Amino acid sequence: MFEFFLVGLGGFIGSCTRFALNKLSALIPYSFPFGTLFSNILAAFLIGLIVGIGQQTLALSPRTKLFLTTGIMGGLSTFSSFSLDTITLFQDGRYFAAAGNVLVNLVFSLAFTVIGMLLARSFFVKA
Repeated sequence: MFEFFLVGLGGFIGSCTRFALNKLSALIPYSFPFGTLFSNILAAFLIGLIVGIGQQTLALSPRTKLFLTTGIMGGLSTFSSFSLDTITLFQDGRYFAAAGNVLVNLVFSLAFTVIGMLLARSFFVKA
């Protein structure tokens, strides 16, 4: 039961962070879902970093990993928002922006997951 609390608390933190990023991205003077993009890239980087740290050291307990990955990163990453943003761009006839949204979310999310893992390996010695 405590694990549900950890995931819920982490989800709250991640969702609030995503909301803040969406609000901040509204300051960018171009109509594109940058908040979702930034949330996905940040979550990808951080989950890669967390997993990389876990692979290099035993410093993260299973509950801490659950809180950070399923909880916070689950709330922060926004695949459903990404999907809706993309469909909305298509429905608005902005096909290039919709295709670009798919491409940059996929490429950057994958790349930043790897970058996070590599960064963790460079800072933490395998236990």
